[in-house]
Amino acid sequence: MEHRLVRHIEKALGWDGPGSVGTAFARGRLTDPELPARLLTPLRLLDLIKRRHLANPQLRCYAEGEEVHPSTFLSTNVNRRRQAVSQADMAALGRILNDGGTVVLDHVDFFDATLEVACRALGWWSGELTSANAYLAVGDTDGFHLHWDDHEVIAVQLSGEKSWEVRGPSRPAPMYRDAERNRTPSEEVLWKGTMRAGDVMHIPRGFWHTATRLGSGSGGHSLHVTFGFTKRTGVTWANFLSDAARADDAFRHDLEGVQGTAHQVLTDKLSALAATYSPERYLDELRSSTPPARHMPHVAAFGRPDGAAAVTEFAPSIVRSGDTVQVCGGGKRLTFHERAEPSLRALLSGHPVYLEDAPDDIITLADLLITEGLCEPLTELSSSGYTGLVTPVTYSKQPPTSV
Repeated sequence: MEHRLVRHIEKALGWDGPGSVGTAFARGRLTDPELPARLLTPLRLLDLIKRRHLANPQLRCYAEGEEVHPSTFLSTNVNRRRQAVSQADMAALGRILNDGGTVVLDHVDFFDATLEVACRALGWWSGELTSANAYLAVGDTDGFHLHWDDHEVIAVQLSGEKSWEVRGPSRPAPMYRDAERNRTPSEEVLWKGTMRAGDVMHIPRGFWHTATRLGSGSGGHSLHVTFGFTKRTGVTWANFLSDAARADDAFRHDLEGVQGTAHQVLTDKLSALAATYSPERYLDELRSSTPPARHMPHVAAFGRPDGAAAVTEFAPSIVRSGDTVQVCGGGKRLTFHERAEPSLRALLSGHPVYLEDAPDDIITLADLLITEGLCEPLTELSSSGYTGLVTPVTYSKQPPTSV
């Protein structure tokens, strides 16, 4: 999938691909001045919050550097069926912001079509699950205390400005569940300055950082979004091997009282298992077997869909084998005749495919991929997430040829 955001992030950070994610701190600026507002605006964020049932910690607020108790800005309403639902108290959110506070919405891509497509594009690009969090701060407000994240982050300033300090790591590649605590900040300051609309920054896992608007005055605001990449580690692979070992009864027997030769058998079997499921194979199978986070079904009674787009978390694999084509992705393995290859590559490209005037075989194939969960029908709302950011695929009727 060729996405405008991905292309401009690479250019801004001086990268030539996803291999740079997690390697070093980097900072740059988008060359497209219209892109930040296209992704998200402060009012659109508040509108998303207003229209959703939300709970803490997905929706959080901060004031003077401390987290505000959820009861201050979340209300529980009882509908006519006496069902209690949690939602934001928008008046309370307004007071928090007007008093110099910060509103945070995690996984905003679940609610917004534009950021959903952006996260999918970044996931296909990086080969890692990607999500987006939005941070809206108003006035002269403190930010989060100096901290580090257990995932890689690309931060994009969408509007306003915010001051940052980024430091190096104090422990190599720290993890959420780790062998020891990592509470002492590094004294190595890599960058200290202000992010303005269009600025981009990459903060690797474990790098200490803080952001604030202190000293910015009572006017103004900041809206930035962070794209988080949860990368797989050697520990992740080791955990997978541990689960895979359960299939062999030799690993399920007690260790106590077992003779030394049996211990050697376990050692040999574990080595063989690690050789069979190398890190490369583990990653390939993980990506191909991960189902889409969400999927829109096709209901035949509603008529033919106007279009379709791939919704797998990672780019599907399309491999030609003799006179067949093998498709692996979204937890499915499908086989097609070689004639379907061009249409498969279009429908599984990550680009929206509009089916008006499309040949019947394309429509039939789109219906099948939607049924299998690799694609979903495009709606007016989901189509908007691609507009101006991802080039669509369209078809036109060919005039009949005279004989």
